[in-house]
Amino acid sequence: MTTIRNHITLIGNMGTNAEITNFENGKKIARFSLATDKIFRANNGHTKNSTEWHRIFAWGDMAHFIESYGEKGKKVAIHGRLVNRTYLNREGQKRNVTEVELKHIIGLH
Repeated sequence: MTTIRNHITLIGNMGTNAEITNFENGKKIARFSLATDKIFRANNGHTKNSTEWHRIFAWGDMAHFIESYGEKGKKVAIHGRLVNRTYLNREGQKRNVTEVELKHIIGLH
């Protein structure tokens, strides 16, 4: 039997306040960006920093939690799964995006 695993854990800072979408059926989705730092040694031996951005979304109770407690700049640890989707942008061009579906979040200091 083959088991497929799709888990991701990231530690970073919320780059935006959550954008909340409420649906007619009472459900909601929260979307925000998460910034993680990548530290590496350049060819000249100096340490450099770069920021990587991740798109995060959460449904249901997790969306309610993010709406109440999430805010730009807050340091968090998140756990979820990667989701690939395709959409049409405003110009009608097909775009692919990878996002993290949030399952757990912990606020850090």
